[in-house]
Amino acid sequence: MKTIDYYYSTRSNFTYLGAARLNAMAKAHGRRIVHRPILLSVTMPAIGGLPFGERPTMLRNYSMRDALRWADHLGVPLLREPVHHMGPVELPSGIVIAGQRAVARGEPGDVDALSLAVLQALWRDDRDIADRTVVAELCGSAGFADAEALMDEALSAGVQAELQRNCQEAIVRGVIGAPTYFVDDEPFYGQDRLDFVERALAGG
Repeated sequence: MKTIDYYYSTRSNFTYLGAARLNAMAKAHGRRIVHRPILLSVTMPAIGGLPFGERPTMLRNYSMRDALRWADHLGVPLLREPVHHMGPVELPSGIVIAGQRAVARGEPGDVDALSLAVLQALWRDDRDIADRTVVAELCGSAGFADAEALMDEALSAGVQAELQRNCQEAIVRGVIGAPTYFVDDEPFYGQDRLDFVERALAGG
């Protein structure tokens, strides 16, 4: 099965805005999404950019206004300033990687649904996606049978090393922000490029 490589931060509002649509596109075109969570604190400085929290206030404010405009346009509920916006990334990013590994081993669960649930929990519901109780519930909602074991795997050295490898691969492949989608090695940056992603999928 052909794939879509999906580089993103599990704390990115623009990633959240496009996540459900990406899942639907992949299903419609028979593609498997390869989830590659990244840390913008690692990838952005490497390409001369700044993580969100270090950008000028004017730019941060505009970015949020633009996100709210997109949310209204797409009909996707989005909180302007969730209390839990900033926080640890090890568990929310690691749980997606661990979920993907579990599915590859033949265990039950839907990693696309899990990734979307993590993003929704933060940007729609303002839940703490670094809290094990919250993440366990999200794992269950996505069909994973043993949330505790999956969270332990998410925080393991191997999964955290994969998270760092994702960052280095993103830098090498020219990822300039989150989300970035690769269709047959062609990069598309931003949820506002999903129309072009769909065209590429239709042509491939």
